Amino acid sequence: MPAVFVHGNPETAAVWDLLVAELEAAGAAPADLIRLSPPGFGAPLPPGFGATVGEYRDWLIGELARFAEPVDLVGHDWGGGHVLNAVMSRPDLVRSWVSDTIGVYDPDYVWHELAQRWQTPGVGEADVAERFGAPLERRIATLVERGMGEAVAERVAQGQNEAMGRAVIALYTSATRPVMNELGRHLENAAQRPGLVLLATEDHVVGTVEQRRRGARRAGARVEVLEGLGHWWMTHDPRRGAEVLTRFWASLDHG
Repeated sequence: MPAVFVHGNPETAAVWDLLVAELEAAGAAPADLIRLSPPGFGAPLPPGFGATVGEYRDWLIGELARFAEPVDLVGHDWGGGHVLNAVMSRPDLVRSWVSDTIGVYDPDYVWHELAQRWQTPGVGEADVAERFGAPLERRIATLVERGMGEAVAERVAQGQNEAMGRAVIALYTSATRPVMNELGRHLENAAQRPGLVLLATEDHVVGTVEQRRRGARRAGARVEVLEGLGHWWMTHDPRRGAEVLTRFWASLDHG
């Protein structure tokens, strides 16, 4: 059964490196651990791709449709949002789903300060030009300051570029609260497949604990608390992340 991982912003697939290594050490076949890079985030931006919420949903649906069987889908940050959008639209393409980002679909969720900056015309463009145009050492330091593990931050920073900046602006300006609220109205559709919400207690950009728990209830998902871990939990305690995922998948095999 393929396990498919989708990362978010401002990341590349390298954000999963330590977690995938733990899963392989636990016996998962490397061929069954597949990382998909959203366009602009470690993969080229195709001509005509507008990098909107809807286009990323359709991109992921298209990628999942290529598999011969439903997959176990795992998403982090915006990747977790793409996962939920895809599952709400095409639950038949997955056996199960995992997301750490369900809180952003809560009607009371407020975008974090940096997201609001990226949604502000002129301000957002200036921010990403400075952020992704900075020397590699500065980009690494910025990721570490925001909470990413240093070993992974260096690998991720190497993939940050002007195209990622353009994708960031397009994605966030397409994801205003009315848009996200409308998408969130369909969260119950995700209950058609077994789901798991990862709740990292020190992650303060994807909604409050109650917002995330409320979303999990609506989506019929289990909740796994990652006590003491932050937004980039997979870079700080990949073993715990691997244990949580393997336990969830094993429950499906025996359920």
